[in-house]
Amino acid sequence: MRAMWKGSIAFGLVSVPVKVYAATEEKDVRFHQVHAADGGRISMVRRCQVDGEEVAYQDLAKAYETSDGRTVVMSDEDFENLPVPGSKELEVVEFVPSDQVDPVLFDKSYYLEPDKSALKPYVLLREALGRTDRTAVLKVVLRKRTQLAALRVRGDVLLLQTMRWPDEVRSADFEVLDSDVSVKESESAMADMLVESLATDFDPTAFNDEYREALLAVIDGKVATGQATAPVDASGGIAQDGAAVLDLMEALRASVERSKAERAAQDQPAEQAESEVEAMPAAAAPRATRARSTAKPVGEKAGAQSEPRSRKTTAKKPAKKPAPTTRSA
Repeated sequence: MRAMWKGSIAFGLVSVPVKVYAATEEKDVRFHQVHAADGGRISMVRRCQVDGEEVAYQDLAKAYETSDGRTVVMSDEDFENLPVPGSKELEVVEFVPSDQVDPVLFDKSYYLEPDKSALKPYVLLREALGRTDRTAVLKVVLRKRTQLAALRVRGDVLLLQTMRWPDEVRSADFEVLDSDVSVKESESAMADMLVESLATDFDPTAFNDEYREALLAVIDGKVATGQATAPVDASGGIAQDGAAVLDLMEALRASVERSKAERAAQDQPAEQAESEVEAMPAAAAPRATRARSTAKPVGEKAGAQSEPRSRKTTAKKPAKKPAPTTRSA
């Protein structure tokens, strides 16, 4: 695991340096939107509803809409001037009985790992919470936001759980529950028997997400039958990076086609040279034929170029003979 935050637990005059790790993770199967015809990813365009123009990310701002529909645009300076306590300190406000903390308040959970130099005060705090069966209530700043949190013991680790503010918990006000209901003793006894028949110790590992497993099985089946497409970039070509899942037969077929194309490209110069020879006049045909016969099969152009050079050398020799005749005269 990678630490997402570093700070210290402060209670009284004691400070315990710790690292914070996320204690849970989402296992939901995530999807993204694509074009059904070709599997291309869909890009969301930020467009202003007033002038209809596309808005760049750096031009975005946060805004609050009032109850009467007016918009209050916030700047970075507005947030910087807000009163925020030390962001690197977990301040213990009080210790309360653990059974007084309503679990509905709990939000996200984090493990706290102590520095080696702070192991002793960490263990002292952990053991004290366990012996007294109390939970530490703290104020913590996560993602530039002050949150209420609870610090309690889970095994041999201190567990930090962020909490919702009391006004964020809805009240269960159902009128139907105010109605009088008469329950017979036999019905109560039967209900107790039903509870006892299913009574056991809680083991969370005995349960699994059947929907997620079935969904992944469907996805794996599509991959195995070649229904998964290769990633496509914005230009419409196959992306070079990324794990492209291709059907085996399609991959083999593509390899064969590529080999044929490469072989055709290598044979094209030879066919072009032969067509040029056939188009020559009859007087030049024997000389061109000799050039083609002496050339190597792979480099026919190189052999064809050596013949003109030999003709140039032969043409220069008669030009040197008149020179001695001129001197003797």
